[in-house]
Amino acid sequence: MNRHATSTTEIEDKWLPARLIPTSGIKGSDERERRATSALLSVMTAVPEFSRALLKRTGAPAGKLDAYIETPFDTKDGAKVRPDGAIVIRRGSKEWKAFVEVKTGGNTLDLKQVEAYLDLARDEGFDAVLTISNEMNTAVDSHPLPVSKSKTKKVDLHHYSWVAVTTEALIQQDFRGVSDPDQEWILGELIAYLENPQSGAMQFEDMGPHWVRVRDGARELGLLRPSDEGVADVVTRWEQFIQYLSLSLSRRLGVKVKQVLSRKESDPDARRTFLSEQLTESGDLSGVLRVENAAGDITLVASLRARNVTARVDVDAPGEGKPLTRIRWLLRQLPEDADDLRVDAWYKNERYPVSVRLWEAIEDPHRLLSSDTRKPPRWFVVSQTGDMGTKRSGTKGSFTGQATELLMNFYREIVQPLKAWTPSAPKLRESQAAESADQQGEEAPDEAAR
Repeated sequence: MNRHATSTTEIEDKWLPARLIPTSGIKGSDERERRATSALLSVMTAVPEFSRALLKRTGAPAGKLDAYIETPFDTKDGAKVRPDGAIVIRRGSKEWKAFVEVKTGGNTLDLKQVEAYLDLARDEGFDAVLTISNEMNTAVDSHPLPVSKSKTKKVDLHHYSWVAVTTEALIQQDFRGVSDPDQEWILGELIAYLENPQSGAMQFEDMGPHWVRVRDGARELGLLRPSDEGVADVVTRWEQFIQYLSLSLSRRLGVKVKQVLSRKESDPDARRTFLSEQLTESGDLSGVLRVENAAGDITLVASLRARNVTARVDVDAPGEGKPLTRIRWLLRQLPEDADDLRVDAWYKNERYPVSVRLWEAIEDPHRLLSSDTRKPPRWFVVSQTGDMGTKRSGTKGSFTGQATELLMNFYREIVQPLKAWTPSAPKLRESQAAESADQQGEEAPDEAAR
């Protein structure tokens, strides 16, 4: 045996593992988009449970799915167009068809191209156009492009970010499950591909070119105006970031996490106006997330003026018991060693809450009582504040990285253990209980006689 021969283990550590969908050898953005399109559509064909979950919000029926890439068509004007892909679902005598347009990396969707595909879909009897890119939706927008409404009268338009596609795949694999082992492995190969940086399916890491200027401008009251260059872009990216955070929580929890909006904010223009005014007047940007079965909604606030980010959860106080008992109910559920937590107790007809550090409340719960000590608290707010981060993009030391880390830690340490209060079961009055026992005693001899 050659004593100088390298061990198999040492060699394997340097080798690239064989993958069903390899990321090696990708040359240029066109090839990357072609490979991403083919990988996604082929896995959707092979794993019906995944494709049905992904296409659920489009209204596509359950049925046999066939997929194609680079589908050539001639338009009525004689032009040649070639969407990146096409999906055909057949169920009995019915068909549902959609064109697919894909962008990867920093490439963005083109408005004219998407509208041309909508026209082609209408002419060819297709039901929808699906676009996939690293551009994020917002909670109130169905598409990141300002597509003319006349184009979507007869054809539906849907958008998926690559983060949303990866999230759906992870949830299907880790939480819902795939019944067929081979199909589960195939889905895992798609996930491995999409999570590789070479695939071009990126995470949300950048607040845009105007972030630093807007952040610095927000530090001085009255310096920033809603009409200033960059404000609209930062507001849009904030909305996309909140949507990204909801997807990030969804993939880790396996349940749907959604952004909560007031009825007024459900209109896209009204939502952006609200955020623009909030940013320019107070220097803040905020968003609310609702996790299924959590004790309360989670609010994330970025204070550009104070250069910090705050995560907080609103929890309804118990509906019975003495005021101090209701306060202790909350404190028992919070970690005693979390020195950076603050607790607010809100009372009826009081404009401001009673607010103390958690360690102060644990040391003396009376500090959270109202000036009228007989008045019970209506709800509590538990909050944690961290540094904003100075970098515009990336993960470590950036705003998005710091905010994401704060939210995930806050959920894990504070929100996840919290249990919403539930009223205790009603109790029988003593006289009723005694009367019931007497009646049972009187009936016992008759039962025995039988």
